[in-house]
Amino acid sequence: MIAQAATKAEKRLSGLFVRLVVVAAVATGLMLSACTSKDPEAAAPLALVDKTVDSHSYARPQEARVSHVDLDLTADFQARLLKGTATLTLITEANAKQVILDTRALDIESVTDAAGTPLKFTLGKGNAMMGKPLTIELPQGAQKIVVHYQTTKDGTALQWLYPEQTAGKKLPFLFSQGEMIHTRTWIPTQDSPAIRQTYTARIVVPKDLMAVMSADRLTPEGEKVAGHANQRAYRFDMKEPIAPYLIAIAIGDLGFKSEGSRTGVYAEKATLAAASAEFTDMQAMLEAAEKLYGPYKWGRYDVLVLPPSFPFGGMENPTLTFATPTILAGDKSLVSLIAHEMAHSWSGNLVTNATWEDFWLNEGFTVYFEGRIMEEVYGKDRADMLRVLGWQDLQGTMKDLTENGNPDFTRLHPDLRGINPDDYFSDVPYEKGAAFLRMLEAHFGRKKLDAYLKGYFQRFAFKSMTTEAFLVDLRTHLLRNDDDLEKSLKINAWLYDKGMPDNVVVPTSAALNEVSAQVLAFIEGASAKELKVDNYSSPQWQYMLTHMPETLTDAQLADLDATFKFSQTHNSEILFAWLQLAIKHHYQPAMAPLHDFLTEQGRRKYVVPLYKSLMAQPGWGVDMAKKIYAEARPGYHDVTRGSVDDIVK
Repeated sequence: MIAQAATKAEKRLSGLFVRLVVVAAVATGLMLSACTSKDPEAAAPLALVDKTVDSHSYARPQEARVSHVDLDLTADFQARLLKGTATLTLITEANAKQVILDTRALDIESVTDAAGTPLKFTLGKGNAMMGKPLTIELPQGAQKIVVHYQTTKDGTALQWLYPEQTAGKKLPFLFSQGEMIHTRTWIPTQDSPAIRQTYTARIVVPKDLMAVMSADRLTPEGEKVAGHANQRAYRFDMKEPIAPYLIAIAIGDLGFKSEGSRTGVYAEKATLAAASAEFTDMQAMLEAAEKLYGPYKWGRYDVLVLPPSFPFGGMENPTLTFATPTILAGDKSLVSLIAHEMAHSWSGNLVTNATWEDFWLNEGFTVYFEGRIMEEVYGKDRADMLRVLGWQDLQGTMKDLTENGNPDFTRLHPDLRGINPDDYFSDVPYEKGAAFLRMLEAHFGRKKLDAYLKGYFQRFAFKSMTTEAFLVDLRTHLLRNDDDLEKSLKINAWLYDKGMPDNVVVPTSAALNEVSAQVLAFIEGASAKELKVDNYSSPQWQYMLTHMPETLTDAQLADLDATFKFSQTHNSEILFAWLQLAIKHHYQPAMAPLHDFLTEQGRRKYVVPLYKSLMAQPGWGVDMAKKIYAEARPGYHDVTRGSVDDIVK
């Protein structure tokens, strides 16, 4: 990183150095990201990206890198595996003798060149987190290799669901979750977000199921498979280079409904009507996003509503966001999640974190962008409430990380060498990253910051980015190489230090301030029916519940529940906040809804805090957590199980 105290002369010399790096890279003939940039001002940051080593990948892209993946896979729902080939197109240096791929829990049967000639390969020792490196010896000038393989039950990306685990209850379901380093458990490739790849796929499935992927769908109705009347094949094509974690697949009893000229919803047929009704504003959101930060470059934007075991709120797979059914509240009150995943089409998919230590470049930018979309479509009051709730969550996360011995995870750019990047998942990269951008907005004004962000997405479109490279670009295009300004804004502290800098701009909301007055009235003796809560929105109810004191009596909890029906709500955010309050007070009538909530869905955002809260209650809470988890664990995705296993011993 260029030193904070560098003089202008030193910065000019540094800029000369990185340009020399670019020239050297061109001379090697490798297709490195900096070399393909048409913007000379993007060359210096991208040269820094090219030198970055991803500690969570075995690949050596400077010697041989994967540029394209062609999948030909058959889904076997009885054996619960995918089997077939991955044909990899390589870009190599002149004397490359091998290529190294990332694999974990894959059964590698053979490797050949494009003509079918066997190639020698070895699987290294590896480790439980990263899996095993697959080293393949390359003939002189080899441009393609074909890996014959199948997945195994130990893979963490794929979840195979029995019919009873789906909404329709009649047919099985499969979905993938590649982020952060799970794609290597279903595709043998270089599984680093810095090694962008195009892909095509032919997926063979039972004829009564539909396959979808994060790519253009070339055969929407499927095609016949010669000699197999009970199967259909679907073909897909992603023409733009994406990070491997964004290659995604789902197979199930799916239907589709259009929501606009470029937007639509996929869901199980049993869920499709409810999902379609919830997402009628998708087209308006997309147009608002384009108005802010430039054209949407992925063609269509569709959403797939998954079964309840999906471990996240959403996953921003290109052209097809994967979403949890927990956002189907029936009144569009939780559609900010769609705004978030849509924003990822720019921050995360178009410009991607190059390593998982740069995760905030995906999520912090996206939370900020999400707020702007929500403000454009639903108004400033609603956006401000969501910002306050996010800030509130961040304060709790910062406190927990510090008290539980993980203060390094309060950094935007942590050192994750030897650490599973899934363990860094928290509100910090999301909300602290967004707070950093709001600080820049407060100083420069929206007009200047918007111009910078729009230019950033244009300069680095379809490229990967590091924090170090971002800082070089920020200095050039927003700070204008003003060292004093950079120091006064505490840029280095924001990016690299623990905790929160003291120039943070704390979000406020007049609507939530009014909620505080109602909470105080209830504490002082007013009944629930006397509270002025007409037309409260989801954020207002969440804020009310999270600000109730620990001194509430059972009678007060019963009054709240009888009046506002919290235990019966279909809004998962409100129900989650209510159940957290109920656990603290051991409010018995809410224990049955708690059991149902934990066994009927596996979204990590909800289940992890609820199990933590139960385990913090000696005796009854610990016993209940263990009993519920024993029942619920088989239905959770591996990502969720990995988190809860450490909580419920």
